[in-house]
Amino acid sequence: MILILNGSPKKKGKVATLLAAVEKGLKEKGHQVEWIDTYDLKIAPCIACMKCRPDGRCILPGDGAHIAGDKIAACEGLVVGTPTHWGNMSAQLKLLFDRTVPVFMGEKPNGFPIPRQKGKPALIVTACTTPWPFNFIAAESRGAIHAVREVLHYGGLKIKGKLALPGTKSMDAIPGRFLDRAYKMGLSL
Repeated sequence: MILILNGSPKKKGKVATLLAAVEKGLKEKGHQVEWIDTYDLKIAPCIACMKCRPDGRCILPGDGAHIAGDKIAACEGLVVGTPTHWGNMSAQLKLLFDRTVPVFMGEKPNGFPIPRQKGKPALIVTACTTPWPFNFIAAESRGAIHAVREVLHYGGLKIKGKLALPGTKSMDAIPGRFLDRAYKMGLSL
């Protein structure tokens, strides 16, 4: 099963539309797909107790982070989509990642990270209101991709594709070339 994490609060927005194109390619390739809208998850904030490191699981009472974490651990591949917020991922996606640290990585006694999702393929999709090329010059889209890639890197996932849609503020519809690229990313996984 390939898991899609929609880190956007808009279920029919640009990120969700691109993720739907990825999903179409995944399904055409024969993959079973599950979709999580992160803004639907009830997630308590991380309390930085660090108990998850030795225990391997967050000690907070069961909530949406535990459910999503179990699905991340069980999936064969991960697709992460997020709007660009201040050159970073969305707050709800960051909260989910903060709470699922032990799903992505463990630690050796010396603090060296141990990837727990090693070798799984991953795709990153983001959208940004900043127009091209300023979305990369000002590190808006580049920052969001980097932030998601950092989490996936520590988890040992292999990034197989990245897509950044710029200039969404004045965009009525996503240009076909971006939808086609998203679809082909799904086919490639």
